[in-house]
Amino acid sequence: MSETIGNEQYLNFDEYIRQGEPAKRERAEAWRVAIGLQAVDGLKTSAYLQETARRNIEGDITIDEAKALVNQYYIKKTAHDDGDANVEEADKVSTNISKLLQTDSFTYSVAGLAAIHKAIFEGVFKHAGRFRDYDIAKNEWVLRGDTVLYAHWEDLSMTIQYDLDQERQVSYKSLDKNQLVERIAKFVSGLWQIHPFGEGNTRTTAIFTIKYLRSLGFDVNNDMFEQHSWYFRNALVRANYRNVAKGIEYEPVFLVRFFRNLLLGEDNTLKNRYMMINPPEEWKMPEEGQVPYKHRTSTGQVQDKFHTENEDILRIVKSIGHQQMAIKEIMEVLNLKGRDNFLNLYLNPAIAEGFVRRLYPDKPRHPRQKYLLTAKGIMLYNQMMKKEGL
Repeated sequence: MSETIGNEQYLNFDEYIRQGEPAKRERAEAWRVAIGLQAVDGLKTSAYLQETARRNIEGDITIDEAKALVNQYYIKKTAHDDGDANVEEADKVSTNISKLLQTDSFTYSVAGLAAIHKAIFEGVFKHAGRFRDYDIAKNEWVLRGDTVLYAHWEDLSMTIQYDLDQERQVSYKSLDKNQLVERIAKFVSGLWQIHPFGEGNTRTTAIFTIKYLRSLGFDVNNDMFEQHSWYFRNALVRANYRNVAKGIEYEPVFLVRFFRNLLLGEDNTLKNRYMMINPPEEWKMPEEGQVPYKHRTSTGQVQDKFHTENEDILRIVKSIGHQQMAIKEIMEVLNLKGRDNFLNLYLNPAIAEGFVRRLYPDKPRHPRQKYLLTAKGIMLYNQMMKKEGL
């Protein structure tokens, strides 16, 4: 069962889930979460992976056979595009996550966390399952380029063990539902802040969280990790960022909203732009009963402020759309030849004004660097398409 969006085919997971066949429903839910979590790093799966997932959901092949098929596909693949490395990572990681979610095994320990990372990134990262041996910092969009303070590499195992021990002592029987959600959000937030791995920490934390909550008997709404994976990561960032000099304290409310939706079935609004520190007025979360911020033009008409008068920014936003593109690809779409002019007139201003972001923000010269629209850029793009009747 699939549906066409644009020119691409996507599995229609809802159809499998609505059918009511338990085995198919469970497999479909596992694949939906696995594929959806790739958005944390701006990755998309291939049509081949989608078809392989469908065969597994239908019961034509086992998850182990699906994994073997995906691995063989990339071994035999001869033609490669610039984005193939990203797609290969998304396909292999999605398959690995799906396998993890289709099994009930779970080990609540430091070694268990490392085992999840190894199982997710087997065949993708050479350091799969190994803790980093260096300190890290990451420039975050919601922090306007600042970074969360992650754990020192020499203290990783000890810090993880401490968090696990503290959580083990919690008696959830004595907590009401609000306290329960806040406690789980705090535990997950602290575990993520350690950031024990060089890459893949958010996806590992998400899978550890799902399996941990299952082990406690919670009925987890896994749709949240599929539909709001980037929000989940940004909420973790805000919950772990403090800058006293700038008057900024830890802000767990965004993560708590996520977990209230996850565990209590609530429908709290989850928007990434609400999490940016010192946001422009139009990005602030409206108070209950208010409409989002607007401003009026000289003619008195109400107009959204997700716009720009810079024609070059409008052109680059339109060229990128919902894709991830390398500099060369964007220049080809815009029919531009001079790289320096492109950077100075198009790309750098679009990044500075918050319409475009790097796929690897903390590594500007990453060999697989791509560019994609921010939440603000997507809103502008959607407005442009609406005006054009598309």
